Amino acid sequence: MADFVLRALAAGLLVALITGPLGCFIVWRRMAYFGDTLAHSALLGISFGLLMDINLQFAVILACLAIALLLVQMESRHHLATDTILGILAHSSLAFGLVILSFTDVNIDLMSYLFGDLLTASNQDLLWISAGVGAALVVLALTWNKLLTITLHQELAQVEGLAVGKIRLLLMLLIATVIALSMKVVGILLITSLMIIPPAIARSYSSSPEKMAILASLIGCLAVCGGLLASFYLDTPSGPSIVVSAAVLFMISSSFNRN
Repeated sequence: MADFVLRALAAGLLVALITGPLGCFIVWRRMAYFGDTLAHSALLGISFGLLMDINLQFAVILACLAIALLLVQMESRHHLATDTILGILAHSSLAFGLVILSFTDVNIDLMSYLFGDLLTASNQDLLWISAGVGAALVVLALTWNKLLTITLHQELAQVEGLAVGKIRLLLMLLIATVIALSMKVVGILLITSLMIIPPAIARSYSSSPEKMAILASLIGCLAVCGGLLASFYLDTPSGPSIVVSAAVLFMISSSFNRN
């Protein structure tokens, strides 16, 4: 098998491993729009990276982390609903990114960033993804119980003296980092789908949060494999193919699960 296919498969499976459990928190906390907001902010990171001539992956990570921190600050200082703040941040960051791009002389293929191009993943991309996913998995494993407590029993977490605000911020930063790293896999506009569809499927077949997280990762891996096969043999875009594969799995699952 060609080296570029193996790199793409390795990168996709790594991303699926971490988007599974993190996607569960997005589903449990109803944070789907938060994922969209961070995905839009990735374009702002690309724009700054090109303007300042720095590594684009690093610039995207910084932009996503900055938006996550800004959201926390705005939630604490404004009386607006969270979805309203997310809407403002999502569209503002996207607009700022496009405006900044107009000041750069670099011609880039925005389609690969918007919709992903996993089959072009380089060794450097794989290194970034491996390091980021590995770090995120370690942090997630160490803080799993705390994250689960503030998600499912926030009142109990406050009674137990947990720093709910800091733990929630940690979760947002983890999601921001993973979305930034996953941009190469399914693209800015599609990453939220990969974080939502596998957990949505797993929810109906899981008896505990841990089983749901593991099953979501496995379903994500299956979607990546199916999408890459379709992309390789049918010459379709890899990012959308992965999301279509996940959507097909969801429809099959829904047909069997009538509850």
